Amino acid sequence: MFSTVLTAAIYGVEAVKVTVEADVSDGLPMFSMVGFLASEVRESQDRVRTALRNTGFVLPTKRITVNLAPADMRKSGSGFDLPIAVSVLGAMGELDPEKTKGFLMAGELSLNGSLCRVRGVIEMLSKAKSFGCSACIVPEGNLAEGSVVSGITVYGAHSLKEVLEFFRGERALHTRQVDMRVDIDRIRKEQEKNDLPDFCDLKGQPALRRAAEIAAGGMHNLLVIGPPGSGKTMLAKRLPSILPRTTLEEALEITRIHSIAGELPEGDGILTVRPFRSPHHTVTSAALTGGGIIPRPGEVSLAHRGVLFLDELPEFQAETLETLRQPLEEGEISISRLAGMYRFPADFMLCAAMNPCKCGYYPDRNRCTCSARDVRRYLDHVSQPLLDRIDLCVEAAQMSYDQISAQGQEECSADIRKRVERVRRIQEKRYRGTLWRFNADLNTQGVQEYCVLGQSEENLLRKAYHKLGLTARSYTGILKTARTIADLAESEVIRTEHLSEAISYRALDKRYWGKEAFL
Repeated sequence: MFSTVLTAAIYGVEAVKVTVEADVSDGLPMFSMVGFLASEVRESQDRVRTALRNTGFVLPTKRITVNLAPADMRKSGSGFDLPIAVSVLGAMGELDPEKTKGFLMAGELSLNGSLCRVRGVIEMLSKAKSFGCSACIVPEGNLAEGSVVSGITVYGAHSLKEVLEFFRGERALHTRQVDMRVDIDRIRKEQEKNDLPDFCDLKGQPALRRAAEIAAGGMHNLLVIGPPGSGKTMLAKRLPSILPRTTLEEALEITRIHSIAGELPEGDGILTVRPFRSPHHTVTSAALTGGGIIPRPGEVSLAHRGVLFLDELPEFQAETLETLRQPLEEGEISISRLAGMYRFPADFMLCAAMNPCKCGYYPDRNRCTCSARDVRRYLDHVSQPLLDRIDLCVEAAQMSYDQISAQGQEECSADIRKRVERVRRIQEKRYRGTLWRFNADLNTQGVQEYCVLGQSEENLLRKAYHKLGLTARSYTGILKTARTIADLAESEVIRTEHLSEAISYRALDKRYWGKEAFL
């Protein structure tokens, strides 16, 4: 007897339709699985056989063949267990194969027949209608995630036995339908119960605060340089608290990526808080950008719509840092494999922090113990092409005792966020109907259209270009930053004071990496 069940496989961040076919026929008793399978999929025959036995079914002494089509795509993951078991039961005659038509199924089986969570459910269900499915069955642990998808009925099951009884008409499975546009505020409040770190904890450092506000306003990349204990890491951890709250569309994007990566917290149907990723400097290139035989999202994709924080920037492997060039420029990362090209979203704000030298106190020669050669070798871990992709470079000053012990209340994140949201609304109105969302997204054409300078501003930028030895990329970076500063000042045009401040954020990196730095 022959039976089929629909499921899906995740390739990159896309779900691809997979048909699980099972046939039980006379012949030498065996359980054979074909269809270009990874090792964890091949192992599912043992899980399925044992789960069926512990559910009350014994496989017949016949030839059982299971095929996962199409056969030219490699199948990986543990989500095929449930559809394989159901298709085998259909081929054995234990349930009517017609009853499973129009259903998409995914789930991992334990040896006792219970269902375990799998990754990528939200992406699978969002494509289910295009696969010709009207309903889906997933593990109970994935039901909250599945309920986010509208327009399709999603059932949650605890075990294989429940699924079988459902198709026999002996049991009703749990289902949940929610209107995410109504519930997103409630979900956000629940996820923000543990408040984000607040900027009021950061004492002093007005230059850092100003740079953080500009970076958040225009989605610019930020580099903070300073001695140990000057507040660099404290600043970075508070950046998400001043970024605008996620829209429903952004929350769905974030949830989709974290679900595919298997990092969606249990019980959370949707993630409404912007991600903050802070990988250790020993991270590999594959872990940072994504990789594997069938690539999975890396840190840059998990930081999508949020912040990627690289602490102790020069301590990262130089080769690893250079892999950031493409995602910083294009907002996505492409990974090539024999099976094809995989594209992962990577539209994040980079915040990097570093000491100016190995001991951390250069250029204070009263405290710095590094030679000029040591300082140069340390700084050379960060290349000029990477620096050109960072629009703001700011210095964190050493804190004095009076600043640290001051009892006055600093400005809180809520007040800064209001200004950032106002600037974001200005950009939303300006770029409506275009390819861009933020000032940092502008390409050469966008800079020419939206960052027009007057004659005096043009002369100022010309002098800065020659004196600082700027590149074409850093030139456009200054203009984009100046556009954000002007938006913060609610100015339609970029004035001299806006441009001067933007130039100052580019001048600082020349202090450390310029030719005159060690003269």
